[in-house]
Amino acid sequence: MDIAGAIDYDAALATALRLVPPGPALGAAEARAVVAELRDAAGRAGAHVGETTGLRVPAGDPPVVVIDRPGWLRANLATLRGLLGEGDGEPGGLVAKLSAVEVGAMLAWLSTRVLGQFDPFGSPRRLMLIAPNVVHVERRLEVDPADFRLWVCLHEETHRVQFAHAPWLADHLRGLLRSFLDGIDVDASMIAMIMERVRRGAGATGSLLDLVTDERQQRQLDQIIAVMSLVEGHADVIMDEVGPAVVPSVATIRRRFDARRSAGGWSGLARRLLGMEAKMRQYAEGAAFCRAVLAEVGMAGLNHVWTSPNTLPGAAEIADPKLWLDRMRHLPRA
Repeated sequence: MDIAGAIDYDAALATALRLVPPGPALGAAEARAVVAELRDAAGRAGAHVGETTGLRVPAGDPPVVVIDRPGWLRANLATLRGLLGEGDGEPGGLVAKLSAVEVGAMLAWLSTRVLGQFDPFGSPRRLMLIAPNVVHVERRLEVDPADFRLWVCLHEETHRVQFAHAPWLADHLRGLLRSFLDGIDVDASMIAMIMERVRRGAGATGSLLDLVTDERQQRQLDQIIAVMSLVEGHADVIMDEVGPAVVPSVATIRRRFDARRSAGGWSGLARRLLGMEAKMRQYAEGAAFCRAVLAEVGMAGLNHVWTSPNTLPGAAEIADPKLWLDRMRHLPRA
């Protein structure tokens, strides 16, 4: 059975909504103030990212949406359903029901960890900020709330800029994911094993890597990892490029946050399902690539990665940026 056919999405959502814990207690006035400040921070962050990168979100792009944990769950189940499709399994079957419990439980856990998420696969594509989680983390880290909210938005607005400047990127990544997943057969025991290990965290082993059986699937997986390493690493680099000038306590925030590293949205889910926590230190590898390219050819040169699928770095190039730089020097420019 394919992965799409092994999931009862409605049952997964019901499970997740039943298991998701409440966020921090906020009075009505405080909650409204948090929502307003996050929206304002997202607007300021977008301007800062544009000034630093030279890349901007087109006018008319959907505004940021500030949501709660159930809102995030609904949005991500819809996106997952859109990515995987309905499959050819029986929604009411035993495998689909068992899988729904595992998927729902994992998503309920992730919904407490995600701070912000740009969803490139949604309709419409939009930036979501999960207010209760932002408040929870800023309190736990004991950092300045205004600084932390802007800092989070810098990362997420960079994702919005990436996919806006490279409108082909979402379809390219969707195609890579679909091609990879279409070649995988699953049963209830496999899904249960993977979801339980994902839920247990980064220290556990087990992912879709366990289902990779041939060289073609490994090559496809390497392509996906390379793209997502670039996307996440680039956002981290731009966040750090902008941060010192506009976030006074950025050094403290970065130091305390790195010990906690959020599992962000669809990307965090994909990282765990694809085994990327174990296979590749995604943020570090992607950020190291971007910093090396910046040092060599500047921001305009780094922006060239968003030109077309052909200018994206491969897995070997992420690990050795000189390979990408050499290839770009010999690639005809449009």
